[in-house]
Amino acid sequence: MSGVQTDSRDDAETGAEGDHGRLARMVPVLSGLTALTAVLAWLQKQPCASASFDFVKTTTRACYTDIYPLFFVRGLNDGKVPYFDSFSGTDIRYVEYPVLSGALMHVVNVLVRPFGEDARGMAFFNITALVLGLLAVVTVLATAYVAGGRSLRAGLMVALSPALILTAYINWDLLAVGLSALAVAAWASRRPGWAGVLLGLAIAAKFYPLLFLGPLVLLCVRAGQWRAMGRLLAGTAGAWLAVNLPVMLFAWDGWIEFYRFSQERGIDWGSVFFFLQDHGVAGLDDTEKLNLFGTGTFLVLALGIAVLALAAPRRPRLPQLLFLVLVAFMLPNKVWSPQYVLWLLPLVVLARPKLPAFVLWQLGEIAYFFGIWWFLLSVTVGPEGREGADLPGLVSALTSFELPENGIEQGVYFMALLARFLTVALLAFLVVWDILRPSGDVVRTGGVDDPAGGCLDGAADVVSLGVLRRGRRDRAVAAATAPPRLSETRAQAPV
Repeated sequence: MSGVQTDSRDDAETGAEGDHGRLARMVPVLSGLTALTAVLAWLQKQPCASASFDFVKTTTRACYTDIYPLFFVRGLNDGKVPYFDSFSGTDIRYVEYPVLSGALMHVVNVLVRPFGEDARGMAFFNITALVLGLLAVVTVLATAYVAGGRSLRAGLMVALSPALILTAYINWDLLAVGLSALAVAAWASRRPGWAGVLLGLAIAAKFYPLLFLGPLVLLCVRAGQWRAMGRLLAGTAGAWLAVNLPVMLFAWDGWIEFYRFSQERGIDWGSVFFFLQDHGVAGLDDTEKLNLFGTGTFLVLALGIAVLALAAPRRPRLPQLLFLVLVAFMLPNKVWSPQYVLWLLPLVVLARPKLPAFVLWQLGEIAYFFGIWWFLLSVTVGPEGREGADLPGLVSALTSFELPENGIEQGVYFMALLARFLTVALLAFLVVWDILRPSGDVVRTGGVDDPAGGCLDGAADVVSLGVLRRGRRDRAVAAATAPPRLSETRAQAPV
């Protein structure tokens, strides 16, 4: 029996080496295509850069970015250091991003100091875009590495994603996306300690990678991988503390700003709550109730994912659960910015690398991307008495190769919002369906278990609802078929 297990493990390792050898040959292709996508993303912003990112022009041309205006609004142009220096002019007094994102902003700000005062803002945007473009390459290569035998398909799906072109440089999200992709790659290569370190850094850049700990812990429990789980958690906590603790100790007010702002902010334009509020759902203007409802909904969905992780007929693959928990967080969230598509992108191609649903989802994201900017345009110019275009008016403008100068009306925007919401929900449903019917999971064809699983790949179940049910059944059968004890035999003997 042990010989069979060793042979199967050797076959798996040989197959992994073959997959990684193919990936090594694909690195130049994937890197080059991602670099091309990064350049296209930069060019997509140039019509707005030429107008110094004037808000009306950026929303009309749908090439908005936070990076350029926040250079001025957050005091970077005055040499202020994130978290340590405050600024005035808004309710936000410090940089409202986690520490590692603020550190990236500061490093780039130092690099642009040799530029002239009038050129620093654009230099800050361009250098940030260069760094984020490199992180996009890292994300693609890490995702391809994790995909195993489907590395080329996975890499191309991320590298050539239209959503990547449109949203790569809206904000600093690619920092957390790249670190998260590296963390999953380290886990897949059976380095749980390094996976934890990279995940801790990702959490220090953006909050959402914290959610990945739930699926990792659940799958480790099901497979009995206690040592790997401990190393992961220790690495995560250590890396996060190493980055955050100095700022917490010496700039507490600046450090806490991200968490205060996240707690106090209201409904964002992209949230489904914005749609529900407009359609008569009461109480959503109360931030405490809004937080309670959103968090409560997420916890219910997370509980369902936990049950699924432990009750599925076959242990779910890691990317499947990572994707589901992220969707459970995003769907009922009060904030859903356009660039959040980057969070999902690597996980979608790993969880379900099938093109039809992926393309439909990309279309939904594209519709929302243009919808949000043109709706904000209509809100901006609305006080001047100009009406946003209805759906026929929008179609007429686009077919005439024109932009809707006054934006779009709210009803058209809600169509775009729901298109994104429903296509993401559809992907989640399909992933759950694959988990419940593992024979239909395209990744597992040919006897593959979980290329991203690392120590979970091919491991036997130790804790699951199925194992518990089988244990009770086996004990009942054993009790029913066991020979009678000696005392019982004597009691039944004739006198």
